[in-house]
Amino acid sequence: MPPLYLASGSPRRRELLTQIGVPFTSLSAQIDETPLPDEAPTTYVERLARGKAEAGLALLAVSKEGSSPCVIGADTAVVLEGKILGKPVDEADALAMLSALSNREHEVLTAIAVINNQRCETRVVRSLVRFRSIQVEEAKAYWASGEPHDKAGGYAIQGLAAIFVADLRGSYSAVVGLPLCETAELLGHFGIPCWQRLEGNKP
Repeated sequence: MPPLYLASGSPRRRELLTQIGVPFTSLSAQIDETPLPDEAPTTYVERLARGKAEAGLALLAVSKEGSSPCVIGADTAVVLEGKILGKPVDEADALAMLSALSNREHEVLTAIAVINNQRCETRVVRSLVRFRSIQVEEAKAYWASGEPHDKAGGYAIQGLAAIFVADLRGSYSAVVGLPLCETAELLGHFGIPCWQRLEGNKP
């Protein structure tokens, strides 16, 4: 079985991959996340997921670690009316994002890419999230909690912002940052099974 590396510093993605029983090693793969001119959100997240995976594989090649390793990269974008909402730069930016998302439905796009020395496969998962009405004082209190400071779209569905979510259509794990159904499928294509920690419990 090839060794697996996760090209992400996100603790949420580490937790999700651990949840489905897949051993891995984390890598820090930094790439430029600036959208290209007129780049569609779907194209953007897929490009970044692939770029992170490629950057991770390049790090392994430089360090000469392992044989035929696989690297998984992922990227998530919150999209409202075709516009990507990035991480808020300050409180005013975060409040503006939450105001725009209030009492409306938005898209969450998460792309994953799995790569080895021979090939790369990608998937893009689209989920729809509807927020209830968010009051200004709630938005200010949420910003003060510190949670939205480094989150795409200015919120974390798995955290305090869960109380804003009135409806979700699609993959919850994708909104958090890693679509587990599609991740398991892609890893299987590369000979990496899930539920590996259950093997010791077989009769």
